[in-house]
Amino acid sequence: MRAIELMKETFFRRTYIWIVHVVWLAFYGGFWWFLLPDALEMGRLIFIWGGFFLALALSAGIFGDDIASGRICILVTKPFWTGELYLYRLLGLSLQAAVHLVLAGGLLLALHAFVGKGNIDGLGIWLLVTWLLFNTCAALSTSLSVVISRAFNSVLLLVIIPTAYFLLGLMAMYLRQEANAGPLASFIRYPWPPFELLYKLAAGEWGQYALTVGRYSVTKSVACVVHSLMLTVVYSIIGIVLLSRREYSRVRD
Repeated sequence: MRAIELMKETFFRRTYIWIVHVVWLAFYGGFWWFLLPDALEMGRLIFIWGGFFLALALSAGIFGDDIASGRICILVTKPFWTGELYLYRLLGLSLQAAVHLVLAGGLLLALHAFVGKGNIDGLGIWLLVTWLLFNTCAALSTSLSVVISRAFNSVLLLVIIPTAYFLLGLMAMYLRQEANAGPLASFIRYPWPPFELLYKLAAGEWGQYALTVGRYSVTKSVACVVHSLMLTVVYSIIGIVLLSRREYSRVRD
């Protein structure tokens, strides 16, 4: 019962959350209706807007607002482990994303059937990798929200992640030319949200490897999914530790 109440609290904590879902779905539908993109173009759009931007929009201030306003004291005074609040809020975000992506897939299938044009091959795998990316980005944003006041956690990630990936890409290109740089290159590549790995999975770029099903590599696909889930768990553990160790004030910042 407590889990349900905490997840519902995540769903209804802000009225603009429902507006975000409607706007995002309308954007997918409008993009499909007016441009009739192929599967790769539509997949890219859903992957970035649903996996990254939706995660930032839904997790903006998810803890920062409550801590800054003093509301967190009401939520944590009940006799339960503080980490539960983090886990059930993150689970609430994940369920929102799952429902959102199911609706997005249904909308695109309906438009495809109605218009009779366009290509939706591989839509299911794009929705899956988008959900995995959403969970990773939402966990990172939620953990950051514990230490960043108000909704600046999402703004910070919106600036840092594109900048960091650009700089890390340049560094990775430089390291390819250096001997014995493999461990450093792996460290640069793998601790961050798995944009590249999941994108290549959905685009079928791992299909050249052994144990393939169609254009997808079984071993590489499993590795990418496990890696994204591990990142989600690691980001969540960091957030739970930070949330459990914080002291809260009822005074509004």
